[in-house]
Amino acid sequence: MTDQLVVVMAQVNLLVGDIQGNTERIIRLSQEAVASFGADIVVFPELAITSYPPEDLLLRPALQERVDLALLSISQARIPAALIIGHPQRDQGHLFNAVSVISDGQCIARYYKQHLPNYQVFDEERYFVAGSAPCVTSINGLNVAFTICEDLWHDSPVQQVSAAGADLLININASPFSKHKLEQRIKLLSQRSQQAGAPIVYVNLVGGQDELVFDGFSLVSDADGNVSVPGPGFCEALIPVTFDIVPGQPAVPRLSDVFSLPSVEQRCYQAMVMGLRDYVSKNRFKSVLLGLSGGIDSALTLAVAVDALGADRVSAIMMPFTYTSDLSINLAKIQAERLAVNFSVISIKDSYNAFMAALSDEFTGLPAGLAEQNIQARCRGVMLMAVSNKKGALVLTTGNKSEVAVGYCTLYGDMAGGFGVLKDAGKLFVYALARYRNACAMEEGDEIVIPQQVIDRPPTAELAPGQRDDDNLPPYERLDQILEYYVEQDLSADDIIAQGFDREEVLRVIRLVDLNEYKRRQSAPGVRLTERGFGRDRRYPITQGWNA
Repeated sequence: MTDQLVVVMAQVNLLVGDIQGNTERIIRLSQEAVASFGADIVVFPELAITSYPPEDLLLRPALQERVDLALLSISQARIPAALIIGHPQRDQGHLFNAVSVISDGQCIARYYKQHLPNYQVFDEERYFVAGSAPCVTSINGLNVAFTICEDLWHDSPVQQVSAAGADLLININASPFSKHKLEQRIKLLSQRSQQAGAPIVYVNLVGGQDELVFDGFSLVSDADGNVSVPGPGFCEALIPVTFDIVPGQPAVPRLSDVFSLPSVEQRCYQAMVMGLRDYVSKNRFKSVLLGLSGGIDSALTLAVAVDALGADRVSAIMMPFTYTSDLSINLAKIQAERLAVNFSVISIKDSYNAFMAALSDEFTGLPAGLAEQNIQARCRGVMLMAVSNKKGALVLTTGNKSEVAVGYCTLYGDMAGGFGVLKDAGKLFVYALARYRNACAMEEGDEIVIPQQVIDRPPTAELAPGQRDDDNLPPYERLDQILEYYVEQDLSADDIIAQGFDREEVLRVIRLVDLNEYKRRQSAPGVRLTERGFGRDRRYPITQGWNA
C-alpha cells in the first residue's frame, strides 16, 4: 500500500440532460486530474452523468441506454485512477440514484442511495427506489466507503460504513444553495466523521439550474471532526487532497488553512450572479434587458446582470410616464453610464393614451384607480417584450420577494419576463445586497455602481402622484418579518401575532399572500436564496379555503 493517496474532488458545472457532453467532460477532467495532480481517486458530484435535478427526464425510456453508453465510454477511456461517478441506474426494474467506482476499465463497486429527500425542492421518491446496503471497496489497499448526499444527514449509512471498517468515506452531493447551508454542512460533516471514525470527502456540484444554484464549497474532514473547505464557492475546480496512509488506521487528510466563511450577502450575491449567468448561457440567450426605473430593485438587478454577463450583453430601458420624477430618470441614466450598459429611454405616454382611448367606453362612469396604474405597468411590459422578440434578449423581471409575496406587482406588466434575479430576496435584503455591492466597488477603488440616492430614497412604484410603497403596504421592517414567519417558517397568524405584531396587519398580510398565489404561479423562475422560496419550495393551491 502507498504511503499516501491523492483524492481529487471534481467540483464541476454540468448541464442537465446533456449525457454525452457531461460524459466527455468527466473523461477530460479525470485525465487532467491524473496529469496535474497524480490523482489516485477522482470524485464527481451526485448524478454527474445526467446532472441534477433531471426531474422527469428520469422517466424517459431511452435514459438507461444512454447512461450505459456513458459508463462504457468512461470505462473505455482507461483513466489510471479510480473514478467515482454518480448516475441513475436501473436494476431489476427499479431506478436507483447510484454511484459507481470505475477502475482499470471496470466497474468494481456500486452503491445505491438509501435516503431519498422528498421535501423543499426535492422530489426523489417520485423517481427512485431506496437502496439498503453499504458499499465498501478497496482502493490502493484502503477501505473506501460511499454515500450520496442525503445519506449523510441520517445516522444509519454512517453507522454501516463504520461497522464495515471504512478508512475513508466519500460522499457525493448535489446540495443546492441557501443562505446558511454552508454552516449546516460544516457542522454535519464534523459530526459524521467523528461518528464514522474516518475522514470524509464531501464533493458538491456547482452551477445554476433553473431556480436552483449549487454553490460548490466542497469539504474535507478528518476522523476527529476537523473540517476544511478547500473547494471554492460558485466556481468550478479540481481540488487535490492528499491523505497520509498508516496501515490499520483511518486515512489522515492534509487539511488546508482555516477557512474564513464569506458573509451571507457575499454568498447570496454570488448565487444570483451564477444563477443568472448559467440560466442565460445554458438556454443560449445572447443578452438580457430590463426596465431601469431609478429604484433599488432594478438597480440591483442591473448590477447583478453586468457582473454575470458583462456590460456589452446587458441593455437597460427607462420608460417614463407622467408620474415619473426627474430624479428617477437621472438616477437610471447615472447608473447605466457607470456600468457602461446599452441604455435608452422610451416614453409610454403615447401607448398609455392609446389604451385609454380604446377603453374609454368600457371605463365611462368608473373612477380612476388600480386599472389605470396597471395599464402603465403593462405598457412597459409590452415594450420590453417587443424589444426582447426583436433582438433575442431575455427580459429580466425586477420584483423582489416581498412584492411577489403580497402581489404588489402587475401580471403581464412588471412581472413580464423570463427570469427574476431578486425573486427570493426580500426588500430589506435587497438594500443589504446593494450596500454590499457598493462596498465591493469601493474596496477595489472604483466608483459605487448603485447611486446612493437610489438606496436612500423612499421606495415607490411611481404609478400615481406622490405614491410610496408604505401607502399600500406595512413598512418593510414589519412586512418582511411577517413574511418570513408566514412563508419561510409556516407560523400561523396567532403565532405571528404572539411575536408582538398587530393583529389586523398580520391578517391583512397573510390574506394578501394567500390571494396572490395565482400571480406567483405565473411568475418567472428566479434564483433561490432561502430554504423556502416561491416555486419548487412552496406549493400551495390557488383555490383553497384554509384559514391561516
